[in-house]
Amino acid sequence: MRTQKRKPSHPGLILDEHYIKPLDLNLQKLADDLGISRNTLYEIRMGNASVSALLAIRLGELFDTTPELWLNLQQKHDLWLAFHKKRPAIKALFSRRRKRAIKPFARTSRSRFSRV
Repeated sequence: MRTQKRKPSHPGLILDEHYIKPLDLNLQKLADDLGISRNTLYEIRMGNASVSALLAIRLGELFDTTPELWLNLQQKHDLWLAFHKKRPAIKALFSRRRKRAIKPFARTSRSRFSRV
């Protein structure tokens, strides 16, 4: 997996910096339009709560974007956090390189193809 050095922006930060502040939106009205409490909106804006699939659909409809935009932002943020979190080492089930070469296929009388 390719990792980023910089932590991806939380969708709440994008929401706050690119939509709420420039459009000077009323937070209570926005929360009502999204069907969430003002406290939940605050938690999302601060990066303490995640954007759900349903909320992504509502944000997409409200701001004329796609739900995938909001879900991808959330997913990238979550994956970065999970990848950089301290965790116990896991032994790989399969190595990245094969230890023995695979024999080429050849025609035989027994079947159409078999290993030599």
